[in-house]
Amino acid sequence: MATTTVPLKVGFLGAGQMAIALAKGWQAAGLISTATCKASDPFPQARTRFQEQTGCPSTADNREVVSASDVLILAVKPQTLPALLEEIRHVVTEKHLIVSIAAGIPLARLADSLLGKYRLVRVMPNTPCLLGASASGFAAGPGARPEDIVLVENLFNAVGKAFALPEPLLDAVTGLSGSGPAFVYVMIEALADGGVRMGLPRDVAMTLAAQTVYGAARMVLETQQHPGVLKDAVTSPGGTTIAGLHALERGGFRAAIMNAVEAATRRSTELGLR
Repeated sequence: MATTTVPLKVGFLGAGQMAIALAKGWQAAGLISTATCKASDPFPQARTRFQEQTGCPSTADNREVVSASDVLILAVKPQTLPALLEEIRHVVTEKHLIVSIAAGIPLARLADSLLGKYRLVRVMPNTPCLLGASASGFAAGPGARPEDIVLVENLFNAVGKAFALPEPLLDAVTGLSGSGPAFVYVMIEALADGGVRMGLPRDVAMTLAAQTVYGAARMVLETQQHPGVLKDAVTSPGGTTIAGLHALERGGFRAAIMNAVEAATRRSTELGLR
C-alpha cells in the first residue's frame, strides 16, 4: 500500500469517542473520506453516534470492516481486544496495516493473537485529539514496512504531534501524555478554586484558569524556550509570583507531578503484563 494513496481505506474496530476524533481529524486533513471510512461496534448507540458525527457508515460486523479496509484501527477497550482479535484473525491479510490504540497491549501479544504475520503499529494517543491537539507516541512491530511508519506518523501528526519511540517507552508516554490531561484538569480546577477562595465568581475563575494554562502551553510550544526561562521572565524579585512559587515548592508540587507520571507509567506496564 503506497503512502500516497488518498483517500485511505480506514476501518475502525470500535466506534467510541477516540475513533470519532481520529476520523474527523483525518477527514479534515483530507486523508480519508466518508466513502473510504467505516466503523464497527457492538453497541447501536456508538454506531449511530459515529455515523452522525463523521458521516461514515457503521456496522455491527467486524469482519465487514476488515474486508473493506486497508488500514485497521483497533479502537476498543484493552479487555475486549482478545475477543476481537480472535474474531478477525482469519480475515486479516498481509494487505492490512493494523494500528492499535488499545492502552497497555504490547506488540508481541497483538502479533501472537493475529498468528504473527502482520504489519503492526502500536500508538498511544490522548483525548485532546478531539480538538486536533493530541500528543502521541508510536512504535512499529518488526513486520511493519518503512512506508507504514511514515503513514502512521502522517496520520497522527494530522491530529496533533506524534513521535516514533522504542516500544518500552510507550508506557512512559501513557504516564505523561496519556494520563497527563487528567493531571492538568486537576491543576485547572485547583487554580479556579484558588480564584474562588479569593473572591472571584466561579465561571470567571474557571475561564481564567483554563485560559492561563492554554496560554502558557502555547508560549512553551511557540517560543521554544525552556519553561524555566519563561517562568523566570514573569517572576520579579519580592513579587507576587515568587511568593506563589515558594508556596508550590513548600507543598511539593514538582515532586507530586513527577510521582503522578511515574505511578501512571508503572500502572501501564502492569496492565501490559496481564
